[in-house]
Amino acid sequence: MNTLGLAAENTAVIFLQQQGLKIIARNWQCKRGEIDIVAKDGNTLVFVEVRQRRNTRFGGAAASIGPAKRAKLRATAQYYLLKVSPLPLCRFDAICIEGETINWLKNCIDATEG
Repeated sequence: MNTLGLAAENTAVIFLQQQGLKIIARNWQCKRGEIDIVAKDGNTLVFVEVRQRRNTRFGGAAASIGPAKRAKLRATAQYYLLKVSPLPLCRFDAICIEGETINWLKNCIDATEG
C-alpha cells in the first residue's frame, strides 16, 4: 500500500473510533479480495471501503467505487462471514476523503446488488 493510502486508512480508523465503532480488522485479505476496515457498530458488522481523492477532476472519492469494486467487496465480505457465527447484521460503508473533508457514507453498497 502506498503512503497516501495508508494515511487515508489511518484517518478513517481514527474517525470511525471517534464515532464509537470498534475496529475488528484492517486490510483483511482472502483469495477474493481485501476489505480495508472491518468494524462493529453496536451489533452490526461493518465492512468499510476507504477512498481518497486529492482532486475531483475524474469524479470524487465515492465515484471511484464502481460496480466491479462493489461486487468484489460483496464477495470478500461473504468469505469473511464464513468464519462468523452466528451471522450478525451487516452493512457496507465508505469513508471518502477529499482534501480535509471526511464523508462517511453509511450503508452505501447494496449487499444484494448484482
